[in-house]
Amino acid sequence: MDYRAICEQVCRTARKAGEFIAAQRETFSYDRVEEKGRHDLVSYVDKEAEKMIVADLQQLLPQAGFITEEGTVQQASGQRFRWIIDPLDGTTNFIHGLPPYCVSLALMEASEVVVGVVYEAFSTECYYTWKGAKSYLDGKEIQVSTIDKFENTLTAVGLSHSSKETIGELLRQMEILLHQTSGIRRIGSAAIDLCYVANGRVDGFFQKNLSPWDVAAGALIARHAGAVVTDFSGGEDYVFGREILVANPSVYPDYRAKLF
Repeated sequence: MDYRAICEQVCRTARKAGEFIAAQRETFSYDRVEEKGRHDLVSYVDKEAEKMIVADLQQLLPQAGFITEEGTVQQASGQRFRWIIDPLDGTTNFIHGLPPYCVSLALMEASEVVVGVVYEAFSTECYYTWKGAKSYLDGKEIQVSTIDKFENTLTAVGLSHSSKETIGELLRQMEILLHQTSGIRRIGSAAIDLCYVANGRVDGFFQKNLSPWDVAAGALIARHAGAVVTDFSGGEDYVFGREILVANPSVYPDYRAKLF
């Protein structure tokens, strides 16, 4: 399997979908927003972008199944290859005209993610990697930050609408970060959070209650850029385990010890 060639094609697909998203943002109206559930918004842009992506990827790898956020195609069951697709990660940002928002595409072979592409539609930045490769941003190799002291870290935090118990734990973590580090950022797209760790713009990121399409591509990009990527307990169940912690290797132990 030529993972690099597949990745190059996936980058083109992500860019095409991202250009569609950016064009739609110019005339987008809030009255075209739907609620999938409380605090869970979707628009025709998400759905049309997903259809466009699926059509391209079906031609690229006809034998592959799909795991998609918007469910515009029959979901994968039993295939060796599976595409994991978020056509518009950061939908709330998009709806309000607030970047970033992105296309996140990953290819999983058996239980291993082997290709990851994240295209940020507002900045037009394209992050990508494939099995056996480094991570890249628009052709330039990227690496995690070299910050080695927890007190100097800048952390991206994902906020999920969940139970009071989860909120209480999150507030405890926020207090530690506010008092002991350089600061916190709430970016609004888990895929971009992971890419920003990969590129050294932030030093760590964590979030609970995530779906595979939120993290599959970005986690691979972060890991190939030198980040440590785990679930909250330090294990490897972060694609389907609904929680993720990622940081540069120097400060990852502090994140684990202080926050979890």
